[in-house]
Amino acid sequence: MSRSAGRSSSNADVGKEEPEPAHRAPQPAEQAVPRHGEPPRRGERTKAALEHGAWRFAVLGPVRAWHGGREVDLGPRQQRLVLAVLLLRRGHLVTVDEFIDAVWGAQPPAAAVSVLRTYVSRLRKVLEPSRGVGESPKLIVSAANGYLAQVPDEALDLGIFEQQVARAKKLHAMGEVSAAADLLHAALEEWHETPLAGLPGPLAHAERTRLNEKRLSVLEARLDSDVQLGRHDEVIAELRALVEEYPLRERLCQLLMLALYRSGRQAEALACYRRTRRVLVAELGIEPSTPLRQLHERILAADASLNPSAAGRQQEDSPAHTLVPPPPATPVRPAQLPADLPTFTGRISELGQARALLPAHGQPPPAVVIGGMAGIGKTTLAVHWAHEIADQFPDGQLFINLRGFDPANPVMPPGEAVRIFLDSLGVPPQRIPSRLDAQAALYRSLLADRRMLIVLDNARDVEQIRPLLPGATGCLVIITSRNQLTGLIAGHGAHPVTLHQLTPADARALLIRRLGAERVAAQPQAVDEIIERCGRLPLALAIVAARAAIQPRFPLSVIAEDLREDHGSLDAFSSGELNTDVRAVFSWSYEALSAPAARLFRLLGLHPGTDAFSAPGVAALAGLPLRETRGLLGELTRAHLLTESLPGRYTTHDLLRTYAGEQLLADEPPAGREQALERLLSWYLHTVDAAYPLLTPDRARVPSQPVAPGCHPLAFTTQEQAVQWCEMERGNLVAAVHRAAASGRPGDAWRLAAMMWGFFYLGRHLHDWLETSRTALAAARAARDRRGEAWSLGGVADALTQMNRLDEAIEHYQQQMCVYRELADIDGEGRCMVSMGNAYLQGDQLEKAVEYGRRGLAMARIHGCAWGEAIALTNLGDACQRLGRFDEAGDHLEEALVLLRAMGNRWFEGNVLHLLGAIAHRLRRWEDAVERYHQALEAHRDVGNRWGEGHTLGSLGDVQLGAGEHEAARTSWQQALAILTEFEDPHAAKIREGLHDLDRRMSDARPHPYWT
Repeated sequence: MSRSAGRSSSNADVGKEEPEPAHRAPQPAEQAVPRHGEPPRRGERTKAALEHGAWRFAVLGPVRAWHGGREVDLGPRQQRLVLAVLLLRRGHLVTVDEFIDAVWGAQPPAAAVSVLRTYVSRLRKVLEPSRGVGESPKLIVSAANGYLAQVPDEALDLGIFEQQVARAKKLHAMGEVSAAADLLHAALEEWHETPLAGLPGPLAHAERTRLNEKRLSVLEARLDSDVQLGRHDEVIAELRALVEEYPLRERLCQLLMLALYRSGRQAEALACYRRTRRVLVAELGIEPSTPLRQLHERILAADASLNPSAAGRQQEDSPAHTLVPPPPATPVRPAQLPADLPTFTGRISELGQARALLPAHGQPPPAVVIGGMAGIGKTTLAVHWAHEIADQFPDGQLFINLRGFDPANPVMPPGEAVRIFLDSLGVPPQRIPSRLDAQAALYRSLLADRRMLIVLDNARDVEQIRPLLPGATGCLVIITSRNQLTGLIAGHGAHPVTLHQLTPADARALLIRRLGAERVAAQPQAVDEIIERCGRLPLALAIVAARAAIQPRFPLSVIAEDLREDHGSLDAFSSGELNTDVRAVFSWSYEALSAPAARLFRLLGLHPGTDAFSAPGVAALAGLPLRETRGLLGELTRAHLLTESLPGRYTTHDLLRTYAGEQLLADEPPAGREQALERLLSWYLHTVDAAYPLLTPDRARVPSQPVAPGCHPLAFTTQEQAVQWCEMERGNLVAAVHRAAASGRPGDAWRLAAMMWGFFYLGRHLHDWLETSRTALAAARAARDRRGEAWSLGGVADALTQMNRLDEAIEHYQQQMCVYRELADIDGEGRCMVSMGNAYLQGDQLEKAVEYGRRGLAMARIHGCAWGEAIALTNLGDACQRLGRFDEAGDHLEEALVLLRAMGNRWFEGNVLHLLGAIAHRLRRWEDAVERYHQALEAHRDVGNRWGEGHTLGSLGDVQLGAGEHEAARTSWQQALAILTEFEDPHAAKIREGLHDLDRRMSDARPHPYWT
């Protein structure tokens, strides 16, 4: 049945009460229900609400109602659901369509409107039994095309809960932790069972999820306060149960660890961390968050500031006390070298040559180039030598795979490599210049006067390397490449170390280290043939040795015979430099695998990325359960066909990747290859889709596609988990967009690129954003997918806006506008209008920003898009306040605030509150400005927006100085300086200057604003 069929009754009759059916006896207006008894009594406010016949309602459990202390019968489940919808939206209109969606979902009955009116009529009779004929209802009121409930917060358990939580937050911000904890305890007592227990429908399910999440957040805050107050012994049992029930909530683990540590149970605290880390790695393929790792390190170090007495002193010293203060800032010292090979052997001559280049005293050479063919052991030698000399470079080590010879992936551009290094050196994304020469100059500046070891693995040519060479003479660069790089040697003074085949003695030593001296000595002729058939290639020898180690009963003569019979070569690597057959070695190892492991290995040839891949992603690729996949990955790792570079994340050598691709074409039917790629792309697509609402709440969702069979995307409970996963998979996600476009899946390409909008925006990964959006745009245009073209044009334009390339951005927005008009997509056209207004705003074209903001606002209102309306109002408010039209700006921002609060969007609420504070500041209304800035700070801290918090603290200090509150200004500026220095924000310098001036002239009340 269509949705419209369920609304066939005229909506104009919504306010009419439908008569009771003739065959059913009238129900009593109210009655005492013995099985429920009296309503819960909690506090004086609740008692007052029950006096004089007052109503009390409950939704934090089964939906119930009491009148004058007696419970009333609310009727069947769907009727109680109608009341629940009204109570959850108390004071706000609920339309008929919204009721129908809430009660029946996608398949309403034909007479849905009529049934709804009946439910409302019955509820009115139950809730207002003494209402006279013709008297208007007071509790459930008809309004426009729907109803609203006029129920005060004090009469609803959820309302009381929310009021108490809000009061507790204010008390905590004022330093009254004990009073705040008492209020949080009282708020949580309002809860009984599962919210809306027993009620059906999609809205009830969504609201249960939302309310349970809210309860858990408040419970965490209450436990945080209890631990702050020294009640750590009392909460350990409760925290243990919660950690067991919610193993992915890192905050609970953090609180339990601290409570255990403060109770003298350090070993248990560390065990708690290990359990949580295992779960996060196994379930999500991510490491614990920074705060949890830092707490673990501090507990290991028995940090005295974690002791109860130290925590108490910190609480007394500062109302803005945090439970686990961050450790003092230290310069970034990267340590990126991969693990050294435990079985490394031989290469005595080459190591001696390299060691001679590094004098005991004095400066190292500018670069050392380790050259040779693929699989010869260049990276192994480079890493081994780097570990040997790392202590001579106290400022750290950088390592990167430049993908110079990767048959499945493009060569890494030098700009991408420089950006990765800048990120490793702690440069915030927003500080990274857009041009390569500026990026390289910043990189050289950071390395000046530092002694760092830099390993550039698998380089293609001199042009790729040149921007990565530091200008500092105290740094050493180790480069591996299959090319000789003569230009680097001639033009930059690099020293070459060329690797050839292992000597027979070194090859035999390698087998002895892996198989044991006794086994190798037992069959010397077979060992000689294995060494010969492997061409003394270290990679080939390692693979053969792994198979022999797995089968200790096999004579080595059998292995030598197999190699002899499988004589062949890898065509892509038949360079003539080595007379050996690597494919024979690979195929022999491949055929020794179990059938499921062999299938998994060849499917890995489809994986688009060059970054490490995770077990859940491989499970999707293979269409297997995660547990089975982990076992197969272990088999491949033991056979040295994979390397587990991080727990749960795997890499493979480029030759092995090539071989896997060959076997894929040979052994996997086309349909199997297509389905595997479809599953992998679907897994990435839907996992990013799960992260999307956590990264950009309330933003229009990207239209998705059904999940592919056999694909199980990840889910996230916090924004931090979503961001961490996206960061770890970033290279693979970018590669997945390009693979989807290249393999004829334009829908996957543009959807995946569009879904990464929030991650790219929040992480400031502007180059990846622009690159993937352009690829998606080309794919959508080639497929004549106009909707995909519109979304991709928006992605390109948004990235260009953030890069301050505003003319290009506006040109793409104009193209997007044309496509949306062709599609008659008013919502999309409105979003585009708002975005274009923002581009004009960023370019200080304020009148145009106002014009497009107004047009976008009108379209958002026509289409009923609250998100677009709120953003348009915010941009309009910002433009008007910059123009000095303060009254108009304030009206826009206040209206945006109402919308954002209704949506629960605290992120943008903080921005709007800051702008309202800026208006009051410019009008010299000091008290209003201080109040707005404090409200903005609360919102920033609720969502972890540290950058916004730093800017608002800076503005708050300006206002406090203007009001003559010098010490308060000093405190705000000091806090702002700490945060903005962490982000290397340029405004930090202006705050530092203001603090210096304040120290010199305490009597000078002139503000030193830094906000521009």
